[in-house]
Amino acid sequence: MPENNNRNPLSSRGPRRPNIQGWIVAFLIAAILGITFMSRSGSVRETTFKRFERMVKEHEVAEVVLVNDKIAEVTLTDQALQSPKYKNLSSDKPYFGTGSGPHYVFQVASAESFKQDLDRIQQGIPDNEKVELKFETRSDWSAFFGSWGILIVMILAMYFLLGRMSGAGGPGGQIFNIGKSKAALFDAENRVKITFNDVAGLDEAKEEIKEIVDYLKNPSKFTKLGAKIPKGALLVGPPGTGKTLLAKAVAGEAGVPFFSLSGSDFVEMFVGVGAARVRDLFKQAKEKAPCIIFIDEIDAVGRSRGRGSMPGANDERENTLNSLLVEMDGFATDSGIIILAATNRPDVLDSALLRPGRFDRQVSIDKPDIVGREAIFKVHLKPLKLSADVDPKELAAQTPGFAGAEIANVCNEAALIAARRDRESIGMQDFQDAMDRVIGGLEKKNKIISPEEKEIVAYHEAGHAVAGWYLEHADPLVKVTIVPRGVAALGYAQYLPREQYLYRTEQLMDEMCMALGGRAAEDIVFGKVSTGALSDLERITKLAYSMVTMYGMNDKIGNVSFYDSKQSDYSFNKPYSEETAKHIDEEVRKIVDEAYQRTIKLLSDKREALETIAQKLLEKEILYQNDLERLIGKRPFERDTAYQAYKKRGEEVAGSETTPSPTEPETLPQV
Repeated sequence: MPENNNRNPLSSRGPRRPNIQGWIVAFLIAAILGITFMSRSGSVRETTFKRFERMVKEHEVAEVVLVNDKIAEVTLTDQALQSPKYKNLSSDKPYFGTGSGPHYVFQVASAESFKQDLDRIQQGIPDNEKVELKFETRSDWSAFFGSWGILIVMILAMYFLLGRMSGAGGPGGQIFNIGKSKAALFDAENRVKITFNDVAGLDEAKEEIKEIVDYLKNPSKFTKLGAKIPKGALLVGPPGTGKTLLAKAVAGEAGVPFFSLSGSDFVEMFVGVGAARVRDLFKQAKEKAPCIIFIDEIDAVGRSRGRGSMPGANDERENTLNSLLVEMDGFATDSGIIILAATNRPDVLDSALLRPGRFDRQVSIDKPDIVGREAIFKVHLKPLKLSADVDPKELAAQTPGFAGAEIANVCNEAALIAARRDRESIGMQDFQDAMDRVIGGLEKKNKIISPEEKEIVAYHEAGHAVAGWYLEHADPLVKVTIVPRGVAALGYAQYLPREQYLYRTEQLMDEMCMALGGRAAEDIVFGKVSTGALSDLERITKLAYSMVTMYGMNDKIGNVSFYDSKQSDYSFNKPYSEETAKHIDEEVRKIVDEAYQRTIKLLSDKREALETIAQKLLEKEILYQNDLERLIGKRPFERDTAYQAYKKRGEEVAGSETTPSPTEPETLPQV
């Protein structure tokens, strides 16, 4: 077999470094315990000189050791240890050793006086029976570790524990650096490689941000007119739309020091740490001005003050926000620092943070339209090996509502699917399967479904397809399938929504009828309904309530909207009475019932088409738009899809660029 030269991506991290801190703590604990316990050769008890005198006279003492001329250690004879009065003493087990002594200890005034007292006690005792007195000099390590060892261990453990809790290893990782900023610095030595050319589909946002970069590169262009660069720009948009990517491009283009960190890096369990880190961050930034600070997910620290906090409580997050507000635009604020921040929840940010002078402008980064999606696809398709049938325009048209991160995921999934099938290049079918994987979930090929359930699913999905086919304002069908996907989806119908931002009442009603097509088909064919319409019912219920309470599309409720764009945390009561709530429920039920009866009538009239598509689904499991045209004819309300309209518009623009107008003069007069 040929040698595999592909390195494991995980192996590039290098060998795992040993936990030196943990080993040091373990060694110190073992050393303290060892010195403390091994120094004790037996179980030693305190005694008095008078009791010692009695022991000597009763011939129970084997030897006496005078340690450092201060402490007398008494070792008993083996016969004495076997007597009942020393039973408890002999049962004490030493930590190490045989337990031969010492057994008692007491303090003496001086070595000379103790020697004289021992000679006095032993008067009249034969020399061979006298107690032997020894002198020793020791360093008192056991006493030191016995009294201070536990305290030392606790201090060391707290030191390393706090270091770990605050992110040991990086700036501010240790306990003495806990107030230091955790911002990553990108400068001339470690520049970011991403540029504006790598950011697609965000042309308007790039223009806003390019102004900041141009000011840093050529400030005289603006200052000579008296202009001041915005102190801060807030990138606002849904997740995955490219806010952080745009900030990386700024770091790659600006050519000035760039500090990057997350809003959660300020938040700490210790009081005052967040504010200290803010001050340290701006101190570093002032030293390297002009520079840029990027705070990702700023809502972690910039939430409106007073929300969710207990009265009188010391909120560390609020202290951090106050420090950030002062540093951004306070009494002693210096120029030369530009702040970029990103969030997908601008509604929860404090109003003081959003005012001009701090964040002068908000750059909205929405999900891309078909033009932006095509540009994003081109960026992600560039490193892939593609077949000739792959068209970025068509891919962009088939992915409405996709953000940049989802498009990148589709491209990667298509490459994985093609590799799994041992193909030489990635084809359009691989991208179709990748979209199904992203939209519907993983295909459950081994899921066992009974024939009765499969028939219900087939008629359910056929009802969606037929209802959408014969409704004027419904989105064009792409495909319908009864292949199980995801957690609970036994089938689904995929449509191609138009690039539309405003909807009329009749369009929303057609959308509701299309969603009710599955439930209506089950009712018509089987006379019963199943639980398969759960997601459809959830969708139409939200849509009906939105029509009545948000968009003012109901004659009885009127042109009022109960939608709270601020999403206040303190709105404990509904902004309408109980009587109005009753009318809202009645009108919603009326709208849904009207849509359901309309769908029942439509599918009853098109029963033959419903049966044809359901039986074909049971046979093939997947039907595409051209299959429906072949089975039940062309759609009566045919109009260009988003892809067809975009393609025609591109052809018209290309034609106008290549073909000059015969009435247009070759040169225009200057005014």
